[in-house]
Amino acid sequence: MTEISHRYVESASGLRMHVAEAGSGPLVLLLHGFPESWYSWRHQLVALAEAGYHAVAPDQRGYGRTGGPDEVDQYSILHLSGDVAGLIGALGADRAVVVGHDWGAPVAWHTALFRPDLVSGVVGLSVPPYPRGRAGLSRTLRGQLGDPAYLSYYMMYFQQQGVPEAELGRDLDTTFRRLLAGAPVLAAHGLPMVPEGGGFLDVFRDPEELPDWLTEADIAFLVAEFKENGFRRPLHWYRNLDRNWELTAPWHGAKIQPPALLMVGDKDLVVANPQAREGLSGLSAHVPGLREVRLLPGCGHWTQQERPKEVSEALIDFLAGL
Repeated sequence: MTEISHRYVESASGLRMHVAEAGSGPLVLLLHGFPESWYSWRHQLVALAEAGYHAVAPDQRGYGRTGGPDEVDQYSILHLSGDVAGLIGALGADRAVVVGHDWGAPVAWHTALFRPDLVSGVVGLSVPPYPRGRAGLSRTLRGQLGDPAYLSYYMMYFQQQGVPEAELGRDLDTTFRRLLAGAPVLAAHGLPMVPEGGGFLDVFRDPEELPDWLTEADIAFLVAEFKENGFRRPLHWYRNLDRNWELTAPWHGAKIQPPALLMVGDKDLVVANPQAREGLSGLSAHVPGLREVRLLPGCGHWTQQERPKEVSEALIDFLAGL
């Protein structure tokens, strides 16, 4: 069986990044989401390597063995996509296909937007490539949900420094069991809202058992990864959402040009609300090279782990067509 190896690479952004990699050939970068690590791509690293590709999954800025600075403003989308752009050259490649899940998807989409010269293809799992809106997150949510209801949206809950870190770090085993295996409890409008007096984990039911795709060893790996450094730096990604809107003003109306693929589980909370689901049909206006929006029946949020074979095969088909 193909082995996954590990090393550190100095990105041109100045960040020393831990990467897991397998295989040789054209470069495919695999970007994890929140709260994860390179490990979420363990199945695809092997499958892509065996298909003739150099598959690389970094611990992104603030995560795992990469770590990062403590300052909130060092986790903007410019920093995150800059790490990825810098990693392509540091790995000895001129171009790469960039694949992202959850938070990794916006990083992948923005890297393709900012540096199409470096990106030969882009794939997003779970999170679609929505165009830049007319306002930042806080203002948009306030207009949609009203004041103070918008503050209960989970991304707004994450804006508080110290509170979500303490909640998520209190019992790591429970945190990952709920996040990965717990069924989400959504509000009437299909959004994940933190209940009054509660926390983010209250958005998920406590699972009676783990699903087939998740093992006790998987939970133990994540617990060990977050035990030392916690959630503070990963949460900083959310604390830059309004700043990201300001920073991306030069790209307002710009289109993502590289060939693209989107894969979404039809039970994913990201597209659970009607507005998000409706938006999937108009993505080609923002991404002219979008080849397919693939809905995975019965699949939740943790796409490449829940459906490893299906996702790997879709990635290999997409890569073969570039």
